[in-house]
Amino acid sequence: MAKVETTEVFQAPIENIYKVITDYESYPEFVDGVSSINILEENENGARVEYALNLIKKFTYIIKLTHLCPTQVTWELESGDIFKKNSGSWNLTDVGNGETEVKYQLDIDFKGFAPKAVVNKLVSGNLPKMMSQYHERSKKL
Repeated sequence: MAKVETTEVFQAPIENIYKVITDYESYPEFVDGVSSINILEENENGARVEYALNLIKKFTYIIKLTHLCPTQVTWELESGDIFKKNSGSWNLTDVGNGETEVKYQLDIDFKGFAPKAVVNKLVSGNLPKMMSQYHERSKKL
């Protein structure tokens, strides 16, 4: 099992960040490793999304997301190739002056043996870059 959490202040309004996080279709355009997205269901309260990733190894999984506009997006694993568990959240707090505190949490566990290189890349190696990609995308809205 691997857990990771990070908090950063983005130079973008909370609405922009929430919009980027919930625009699942656009993930392949700006999130490294996301090769495709298939939105199975979506409404204002949440979504079911199938992710296809290519990070050292190709794999897919489906997560059920819950939206609380504009402050939170949480998710739980529904099914997938390699994950036994994949849950987490984005928590957003407007701190004024067009800035937003962004807290990202992820808790994953793998089916069977997962090489340490894959775990590190998925959990901690990609995190700073991923946060930067969401931050940059939010500033462009």
